[in-house]
Amino acid sequence: MSGTSQGPAPASDLVRSATTERHVEASDVSAAPGTADTSARAVVESTPSAFSAAPLAMAVVDREGRVVTANAAMETLLGNGVAGPLAGRVAAELVDLSADTRTWHAYREVLRGRQARLRCTRRLKRPDGTSLWVQVCVAPLPEEEGAVLLSVTDISANRQLQARLQHLQLHDPVTRLPNRTLFFERLAAALERDAYEEAGTGRIGLVYLDLDGFKAVNDTLGHRVGDRLLSAVAERLTRCAEAAAYGRSAGAPATAPLVARLGGDEFAVLVEDSTGTEQLADLAESVLRTLQAPFDLAGQRLSVSASIGVVERQSASTTATGLMQAADTTLYWAKADGKSRWTLFDPERNAHRMTRQALSSTLRAAIGRGEFVLEYQPLVGMAQGEVRGVEALVRWHHPQFGLLTPNRFISLAEEDGSIVQLGRWILATACRQARRWQLDHAGRAPIFVSVNVAVRQVWDSDLVADVAEILSETGLAPHLLQLELTESALMGSAGRPLQALKALSDMGVRIAIDDFGTGYSNLAYLSRLPVSVLKLDGAFVRGFQYETPQEGGAGDDGVPNPADEIIVEALVQLAHRLGLTVTAEGVETDAQASRLRRLGCDTGQGWLYSRAVSPERIGELLGAAACPQT
Repeated sequence: MSGTSQGPAPASDLVRSATTERHVEASDVSAAPGTADTSARAVVESTPSAFSAAPLAMAVVDREGRVVTANAAMETLLGNGVAGPLAGRVAAELVDLSADTRTWHAYREVLRGRQARLRCTRRLKRPDGTSLWVQVCVAPLPEEEGAVLLSVTDISANRQLQARLQHLQLHDPVTRLPNRTLFFERLAAALERDAYEEAGTGRIGLVYLDLDGFKAVNDTLGHRVGDRLLSAVAERLTRCAEAAAYGRSAGAPATAPLVARLGGDEFAVLVEDSTGTEQLADLAESVLRTLQAPFDLAGQRLSVSASIGVVERQSASTTATGLMQAADTTLYWAKADGKSRWTLFDPERNAHRMTRQALSSTLRAAIGRGEFVLEYQPLVGMAQGEVRGVEALVRWHHPQFGLLTPNRFISLAEEDGSIVQLGRWILATACRQARRWQLDHAGRAPIFVSVNVAVRQVWDSDLVADVAEILSETGLAPHLLQLELTESALMGSAGRPLQALKALSDMGVRIAIDDFGTGYSNLAYLSRLPVSVLKLDGAFVRGFQYETPQEGGAGDDGVPNPADEIIVEALVQLAHRLGLTVTAEGVETDAQASRLRRLGCDTGQGWLYSRAVSPERIGELLGAAACPQT
């Protein structure tokens, strides 16, 4: 074998070559020419000691693919898996180069001189059962036609390190459970598998939970105790998942559901190939029972509960995002329903929630677009039956959901603060309309308009200034405006709200307590409020209905319940002694109106007289029932 013109390569170059090999990406089959591997045959002939002593395992392979010679490092690296000397052996068999078509083809191309280099990663099995990860490099020898240099680097330690790093990256350090990243990888894989495979049930389930009051544990006992609690919860959840897997099969256990910590005190149990909602419900019940037992943590005995959202559906009809959104929504329901419970996803309830979100997101813009209108319900004098006033009731002409009543959107407006803008529009529109009626029907006593006011309007705006400005702009007299606040809002008023109400009352505006009798009913506080009207809740009026007759009783009509009349009579007398007028809500029958009139009630409101109607209809009522001015 002839030498090279470059002269013998020093052993340090061979060591450097070995070091370089360790930094090559695994499974890389490269066709780029390289110069790191010089003529090994020349090296062996010129400096046989350097070739033999090199730490990098090397062998010279002829054009037929057989080992010509190998150094001591190669003998040591492969010695445990090869019987006898390496010389004369088929190189591809020694390092498993024929395992896949691509690698085998590239190797043959290098032997034939049509490819510059092959680099790949192989897992070699030893006779003792252990395995070895190696990086194999095959490159031609420039001075030897058809001969190549085969070098093998042990990368087992690097692979183990990569595996450990990957495990750390995909697992929670506190509980050692799979983390959010691994959970979503597993979830996406399960959904993708179910989309293309017919095996399995084609369904997927998720139990999503968090611990009730976990923040208090961290705040009072410290994060160390909190972490111990999370770790203990993880162990119990894992046992629940394993028990659920055994319970699905009388023989060999099924694959256990994946238990993951998604962050904080949130955990998820993913059930692939779910058999239905009953399986998920049983698992949720098991989790609740398991967590109810106290935890003993380094001398601390803690009891916790969990709120759980349960979702189960066909894999083909959902996505990872959709499944998690449903689970998060259902978990919120469980908390709202009282915690320490599980709740199953309800499509109808979710549709209602989505509707609320859609309304909330467009409410402010709807005010500017003029989508709101006012209807008016008459307030009728009980004695003469004439219209004394009207209550303004807002309606939303929603472009998607149609005509919406206040109970569909007022609470949303109070939550996001748009009630201030909406309330001011209602107040201005109602006052302007009341003034127009006054001008159009000058031959009769003007009617007042009653407008509902939310407490947030008092806190978040200058209601006194708004009312004064609107009355001035519209020309409506203050005594023709009545502002209604609920009993609970008024009875809890103090500070700024109470000052605002007193200022409005001093201005001449009437203040009414709406739904009286359903809130605090603090009668002692009532005398100190600037109130001029009590509106009795409709529940009292409905109580005027006849009781169901007993067998042998007073016929089909039964007998009236005297208790309701006694309560209403007492409230009316109390109000009159305090100088207040009384309006009864929910009047629907002549019998109810007759008894209210007998008890001294001043005005009535309800379907007996009229539903809420348009401003034009109120104008017709005023024209048809004109009465002299008082």
